[in-house]
Amino acid sequence: MKRHWGPRVLKFLLFVIVAILIGGAVVMWLWNVVVPPIFGWHAITFGQAIGLLVLSKILFGRGRFGGPWRGTPWRRRMWERWDQMTPEEREHFRTAMRGRCGSAESKPTHPVS
Repeated sequence: MKRHWGPRVLKFLLFVIVAILIGGAVVMWLWNVVVPPIFGWHAITFGQAIGLLVLSKILFGRGRFGGPWRGTPWRRRMWERWDQMTPEEREHFRTAMRGRCGSAESKPTHPVS
C-alpha cells in the first residue's frame, strides 16, 4: 500500500508557520509591554520579534531548533537499548517500525564515540 505524504507534509508546514506566527506575536507583545516602560527603549515590529527569536536561538540554543529531548542523552539511551537487543528483537523492532513509519530498509549505524 502506498502512503500519501502530501497531507502530512502540509500539516507539518502549517504547524510550523502557525508556531512561528504565534511565537513572534508573543515576543513582540512581551517586549512592547515590558521593555519600553522599564528602559525607555522603542517598541518593536513583528519582523524584529521574529529576528529576536532566531537570534536568541542562535546565541542561547543548543545549536539547532528543537527541545532538549532531541539531545545526545536520548540517543545514547536508544543505542544502549539497541545494543542489548537480540537479533530477533531487532528484526521485530524493524518490522514494527516499518508498519508505523513506512519502509526502513537501512540498518542503523552507531554514532562516532
